[in-house]
Amino acid sequence: MIKPELLTIHLIAAARPNFMKVAPLFHALSAEDWCRPLIIHTGQHYDANMSDDFFRDFNLPEPAYHLGIGSGSHAEQTGNVMIAYEKICLKSRPDWLVVVGDVNPTAACSMTAAKLGIPIVHLEAGLRSGDRGMPEEINRLVTDVLADVLWTPSPDADKNLAREGISQEKITRIGNIMMDSFELLKPQIEADKTLEKYGYKKHSYGVVTFHRPSNVDHMKVLATIIDQLCHVSEMIQLIFPIHPRTRQRLNEFGLMERLAAAPNIRLLEPVSYIPFMALVKSAKLILTDSGGVQEETTYLDIPCLTVRPNTERPITVTEGTNKLVKPEAVVTEAQKALSGDWQRGKKPDLWDGQAAKRAARDLKRRSLAAQ
Repeated sequence: MIKPELLTIHLIAAARPNFMKVAPLFHALSAEDWCRPLIIHTGQHYDANMSDDFFRDFNLPEPAYHLGIGSGSHAEQTGNVMIAYEKICLKSRPDWLVVVGDVNPTAACSMTAAKLGIPIVHLEAGLRSGDRGMPEEINRLVTDVLADVLWTPSPDADKNLAREGISQEKITRIGNIMMDSFELLKPQIEADKTLEKYGYKKHSYGVVTFHRPSNVDHMKVLATIIDQLCHVSEMIQLIFPIHPRTRQRLNEFGLMERLAAAPNIRLLEPVSYIPFMALVKSAKLILTDSGGVQEETTYLDIPCLTVRPNTERPITVTEGTNKLVKPEAVVTEAQKALSGDWQRGKKPDLWDGQAAKRAARDLKRRSLAAQ
């Protein structure tokens, strides 16, 4: 029976990376005797492999609330989340709101809570690409300005916030909670049979993920990437779980046939976390535009070619195994990675699988101080 004096904490889950970051925090907070965490699923990703599977894999309960927002333009998604989340807050006001990462619902719920006077915590605060052409960068800036508590993953994030005038008292570096997710499910990842299912041996293939609008929404850019991938596949087999947005653009631009015809590229539907990480863990290299994959490959010491002009996770470049690559340079850089001409990485400080516990301790401290 839940005691009425327990503090209620809303955890907002929207896109794929959110589920992975919310899960360790949910379990850490559930073990506490002073609070009750509730998951709010905004419904941004409605494909089962992009959402429901994560709840099962991470042993999460059904969301306390499901907003059912789905897709839409940035304005539609942000506005609809604000309207739906405000109704929940007015009906059952939380003591804390925890938002994650940089997706539209993160900024939307933050704006809603700020206007209602609900304290906001931003998990994965302080990341900056310096590129305001990225919708995610706008969401990061908005959320960090509004947040009362900012949990950062790395020293560069601390410096970004200090430079922007955020009070040091609001900032706590907890480390990278993505590593908590990996360690939480490491036994299942180790036992996964996806490699055997597709007949791959360790380090005999590369994994590909692309979904960012700057890469997939422009025909010329996407065509270049596909052409480069086809050439890379002549050197090593590639596994490509295709994001729904990317699949739509490939069909729209008439590029799917070229990709499907490449004999050494295996195309998959979106893959849930456990089989995906099983594939990543044993890969020879990764080709991506994802944020989270840059961190996971640094943690696992796997060469990562990130096809972007910038990254909000520069520590993966300076300390890790990540390198920013232009679309037209993918083949050249892949050759380097496959030949062993690649930087060896190290695990950054506090990327140790204990971030959620540090977060729970920090929130308890702040809650007691506020009483």
